[in-house]
Parts: sequence; C-alpha cells; structure tokens
Amino acid sequence: MSPGSDEGAVWQSALATHLAFLGALRDVSGTTRRASDELSRLRASRQGIVGKASGAFVPYVDYGERQLRWIDAELTATTRLTHAASEVDDPDMQLALLRLAGPRLEASMMGAFLLAVWFDFLNLADVVLEQYPSYNVESLFANMDHSQKMLEPAMQALSSLEPGPLEAAATDLPALVGHLTNEFVATRESVRMTAENIEKLRVLKESIEALTLLSAMRFSLPSLPRAAPATLGMGLVVGSNGVMMGTRVVVSAEWVEMMHRLVQAGVLSLPVVSAAVRIQAGQVMMAKAHDKLPPGVREALGDGPEVRGMHVTGRTGAGMAEPPEHHVLPREFREWFEKRGFTGEMSIDRFCVNLEQAKHEAIHGGGNWRLGRTWPNEWNRMIMDVLSKAETEAGRMLTPNEILRLVAKAMKRYNLPMNFIPRRGR
Repeated sequence: MSPGSDEGAVWQSALATHLAFLGALRDVSGTTRRASDELSRLRASRQGIVGKASGAFVPYVDYGERQLRWIDAELTATTRLTHAASEVDDPDMQLALLRLAGPRLEASMMGAFLLAVWFDFLNLADVVLEQYPSYNVESLFANMDHSQKMLEPAMQALSSLEPGPLEAAATDLPALVGHLTNEFVATRESVRMTAENIEKLRVLKESIEALTLLSAMRFSLPSLPRAAPATLGMGLVVGSNGVMMGTRVVVSAEWVEMMHRLVQAGVLSLPVVSAAVRIQAGQVMMAKAHDKLPPGVREALGDGPEVRGMHVTGRTGAGMAEPPEHHVLPREFREWFEKRGFTGEMSIDRFCVNLEQAKHEAIHGGGNWRLGRTWPNEWNRMIMDVLSKAETEAGRMLTPNEILRLVAKAMKRYNLPMNFIPRRGR
C-alpha cells in the first residue's frame, strides 16, 4: 500500500503503537529479571537474611518470590497477546488485542515498582543481619512486617486485574511508595545510629548507600541515551547521566513518547501512566494532588479532553445499570472456539464490547433472542455462518488469527467498537 495513503497511515500508527508496547513490555521484563537475579543471590547467601535469626526472615523472601511469580505470569500472558496482535493483518484488531493486553501490562508495571521497593527492604535486612548482629533483630522484624502489611493490599489489587481496584491502586501508588520510602529511611537511620564505631559506619555507608528507592525508579525506566537532554516542564529536566537530584525527574524523551503513544491509543490509562511519572519524580511530586502533574508532563503524555474521554468507563450514567456486554465470539459456541485456540488469555470472555441496550438488541434481531435468531443477519448466526464457510473453503480448522480477521471485518460492517473488555464477574 502507498505510504501516503489513509490505509498506510493507519498501519503506520498501529505499528508504532505495537513497537511502543513491546518497548514498555521489555522495560518491565528487565525489572523482573533483575529481581529474579537478586532473589537468587539472597537465597544463596547463608550469612544474611536467609541464614540468620533462625529463619524468621525467610517468609519475607518467600513473599517477594510470590509477587515475582504473578508478575512474571502476567508478563508471559501479555507477551502471548502481543504475539497474537503481531500476526493479525487488520490494524484495528491489532490495536484491540493490545488494549486487551494493556491491563496486564499496567498491573505488571505497577507491581514491578512495588517489587523493586520490597527488594530494597530485603537487601537492607540482609546487610544488617550479616554485618550488624548487635542491631535489634526484633525491631528489624517489626519494621519488615509493618512494611509488608502496607504493601500487601496494593499487590492484591494489582494482581486481581479487576479494572476498578487496579486503577485505584495505581492512582494511590505514589503516596504508598512515599510512605514506604519513609519507612526505609527510618530503618536505615536507626541502623546507622546503632553502629558501634566509625569504621563500621563507613562499611555500612558503602553497603547500603545504593539501597534506596532510586532502584525502583531506575529499574522501571530505560537507560538514558548519551547526550540527549530534554526539558519536559518546570522542574523536570532530563539529563544524559541518569542521576536524579532534588526535584528533577530523570525520564528519557523516548520513554515519554512511548507512554504518550500508548495512552493516545487507549492501550494504557492516563492515571496509571501519570502515577508512574509521579513515582519517578520522587517525594516532591508524590505530595501533590493526583491531577497536578506539571504541564510539560501532562502535555507529553497526551493529557487533554480527547484522552480523558477515551478512558471514561463504568456506569452508563449516574444511577444507571451497566451497559450490556456483547460477546463478539458467541458464548453458545464456546467449545467450538476453545478447540481453535481461544483459551486462557484468549478466552472468548475476553472479547466483549460494551453496547447501548438498543444497539445490543438490534444486532441480535430485537428484544426476543429466539425470534432474532430467525433473522440471517443476527450477529451470532451471521458470524458462525461466516466462520463455518471459511473453514469449509480452507478444508481445516481456522487459526485464531484467521478467525479474528473475519470477526474484525464483521465488526466494522456492524459498526461495533473495536475495544474489547473482559466479561464482568469472570
């Protein structure tokens, strides 16, 4: 197709969004790989957190491992959906699959922030238990227990993948990271105050100087390119050395553009991305209201009426019922679709769209579904006829991508939104 044509522009935009999604996925995967390496190091050490205090701290290491496990599982599912999107030859369906994977990436990204924070606490405890046996172990244990209880509700909300709790947890995450930062600093200072002599103070400083929340921020962003400074707004400066000082926020122009594109495409929600930026910014911005990001960042992320409107979800109106969910892949043929690969993250329950009541009834032939099935253009009857004829012509079962290509054409013909949501109550 001609690069300058409308169709070419649509494909170019879909490709750019896909590449941005892969970049974000790669960043979060890098975080979990480093966490996995750190977990292996902690498990192998018999002098610190695993080997001391009669194993009392081992459950905290186990807790980190459990969080790493669910994040890795979501990243694996996200990767499969991304691969499925890459094989679909309809750009709108490709974007729809990326939007379907978006909540998993959001949960993984936010979970990775908290996981990096938790490993800061584990590393601090490991250093203290190995090098400072005179420190009050009960106090350290109590601090770890308190920090885990602060972190647990957010982790549970993120791992649920439920849209409401997920977005609420992400919105509250900057404040939570701020509280955890204070807990970390207080524990570190307590250890410093109880160090026995100057030499131990020096060793302590070298051992735990790097154990700050900067690790959570560093893990979450790609490394900055050389000589690529950019100013995103007042007090927000991007430098090439990757060092954050004072109120300056170290984010690369590449990362901002990546998030901007994913927000504009409706793949990631603006509240989640805004929370990620706040966490990068540190304590100063954490204290600000949720909607008070500096103008430069708001503009870079695409904050505006069209973006905010793209993320309006929930009730059809104040006090009104939820809009009907339309299964694009008919539920009564669930077994048929499962035989053709629609299981797990590709379950037919993931391929629903919200429709107005009148629209939903119209595509099913009216309010009486039994009478509606006598109409040849009723959605369920039509789509199964199309798929059955395609299989007959192919002489084999259709692949998921072949099915989605035909479904995409039908959705455009019926003017259905290419914005899938999971079935409520799944």
